[in-house]
Amino acid sequence: MSTALTSPQQQPETNLTVATRLEGKSSHVEVLYYNALHGSEDIAGAQQLYYAQQVGLRLKQVRITLQNSEAIAEAGALHFMHGHISLESSAGGLGGMVKKMAANMLSGEAVFKPRYRGTGQIYLEPTFGHYLLIRLDGEEAIVEKQMFYASEGSVDVGVAMQKNLASGLFGGEGWFQTSIKGQGWCVLNSPVPAEEIVRVTLKDEKLSVDGSFALLRKGKLDFKVEKSTKSLFGTATSGEGLLQTFSGTGEVWLAPTQSIYDRLRAQGLAALTRPQVSMGQHPK
Repeated sequence: MSTALTSPQQQPETNLTVATRLEGKSSHVEVLYYNALHGSEDIAGAQQLYYAQQVGLRLKQVRITLQNSEAIAEAGALHFMHGHISLESSAGGLGGMVKKMAANMLSGEAVFKPRYRGTGQIYLEPTFGHYLLIRLDGEEAIVEKQMFYASEGSVDVGVAMQKNLASGLFGGEGWFQTSIKGQGWCVLNSPVPAEEIVRVTLKDEKLSVDGSFALLRKGKLDFKVEKSTKSLFGTATSGEGLLQTFSGTGEVWLAPTQSIYDRLRAQGLAALTRPQVSMGQHPK
């Protein structure tokens, strides 16, 4: 699995720049961003757009190019498309519908994911959010709920269940997460920009995470929830709680800045002038 980070290339005579691009077998996917937005009709809206641009926020859009191939996307994600492309949203019969509805209830993913077939270009809904482009090489990746956005048609999207009681109850992810596997590119929603993702490679090692900011894992990894020390007394006196642990050989993608944005949204900039400590406590 890999990301494709390319140098931004401005499209000639347009307001769009290609931020990232990933090639598939007979298709490719790109994340575009709009260089500027000038269409606000009121002063308040124009001010918001101005400040957003000053701090580096850009309106983004996913573009999928098909060459006699297939892609799938979340329901409702389509903005517009052109070319010779057919759209199918079949559930695969009664059995397929029941399976998809069960997966929806367990993982939080949409019941039906439209499948696009043919040759042409598909533009998904623009947003100020962030995307991750990844490639699957016949492997499985476990990601947080509702991160899946689009993929090559050869990628399967399903449900992964936690393997032990503590992970389901206290892991912060719930009993079920989203499984993506197969061969091809995939687009994921991300709470932080791709540049702020930390990829940790484990080789028969252990990674401990204090919080729920592990977005993706792949490989032969055992996911558990453990106390931060070996005794309940030690946990209480150390001020630490439960840790997400990943053991084995594989890769974990972390979003360490996610909590910063959460605190900024909830408490404002002043809250970031003091360090965050465990169990919701702050220095006096």
